[in-house]
Amino acid sequence: MKRGGLTREGWIRLAVVVAFVLAFELLCRLGVLPRTVVLPPSEMATSLWHLLETGEFTADIVSTLQDVAIASALSIALGFALGIAIHALPRLRATLEPLLASYYAIPTFMFYPVFIVVFGVSDRAIIAIAVLLSIVAMIASTLTGLDRIPRVLRKTAAIYRMGLARRALLIDLPAAAPHLFTGIKLAFAYAFIGVIASEFILSGQGIGYQIAYAYNNFENRKMYGLMLLVIIVATVANAVLDTIDRRLQSRLRR
Repeated sequence: MKRGGLTREGWIRLAVVVAFVLAFELLCRLGVLPRTVVLPPSEMATSLWHLLETGEFTADIVSTLQDVAIASALSIALGFALGIAIHALPRLRATLEPLLASYYAIPTFMFYPVFIVVFGVSDRAIIAIAVLLSIVAMIASTLTGLDRIPRVLRKTAAIYRMGLARRALLIDLPAAAPHLFTGIKLAFAYAFIGVIASEFILSGQGIGYQIAYAYNNFENRKMYGLMLLVIIVATVANAVLDTIDRRLQSRLRR
């Protein structure tokens, strides 16, 4: 049941978030959480507004969002293509599946010296690490989506003598779409994490770099303002993708 555009679960989540923020604000104001450690959410919001209003970090914000967009697009496109290729080659899949299953047990960031040598200290190194972190999520989701296509649909395609391209467009893609979109959401999330984290160590610009710089110089207001920006961007992007996913799922159920 929806009220004012939100489901009951949506209102519950909103209430939990508001309660958490208010409790956090109260604990900060009462001194339970020292200001030297953390700022009240209201001051974080004020700091963020000031940073956006002055445009002090506009170039850094644009740089980060641009790298996230490029890394996400590369991860999604390459992950989808590799997923199709691996699915079409059972022997290759049998070899790679154990590696894919254990992939995220490997700390990807240990390879950053290699990327510095190959790409230099630049956006390309940051994008490469983000792609390395996120591409496997898209590959795994593509494999899952292709595995879950009902056999009856492929038999129907054979009865209508559909070619490979036509079957992929009219049968395979729509049937695998929910799993593919899950891969897109995960690829974006990992790309976002990869870019922000890489900027701490590989960049002289970007939101991650500015957060680290503010921390090292004890500029708590700037640091927490930028951290709040990261949280807001990630939350809004995830909410948008989740809304698209739910609408896609509801259409496919009809």
